[in-house]
Amino acid sequence: SWRTEMIEEINRINQFLPNTPAHEKTAAIKQWIDSVIDKMDHYKAAHHRYVKQAVTLLELAVWKAKLDEMEESSAEGRAKKAKIDAESARKEKRITCGADTVIKNVLP
Repeated sequence: SWRTEMIEEINRINQFLPNTPAHEKTAAIKQWIDSVIDKMDHYKAAHHRYVKQAVTLLELAVWKAKLDEMEESSAEGRAKKAKIDAESARKEKRITCGADTVIKNVLP
């Protein structure tokens, strides 16, 4: 897991630093810090991708729920609309479904 890898990377300094000659310790520590930061950046980027996928799925789910509501209300009493009207209604629901509000309240 990412947590295990980060702990191992952080603890790695304790394995090689005691055996590093004094005049090379500063460079070794700098190299180790760079390695830790690179790993953190890698996992932050992966996390960002997962969050982006989750937000997209959440938006689509909210949109789908609004479309289902629209279909239920139109089936109750209105006649079927032309395909063009249905397409424009779908696009309108995508904008007005409230997903942006839901996402703001879900994400930190």
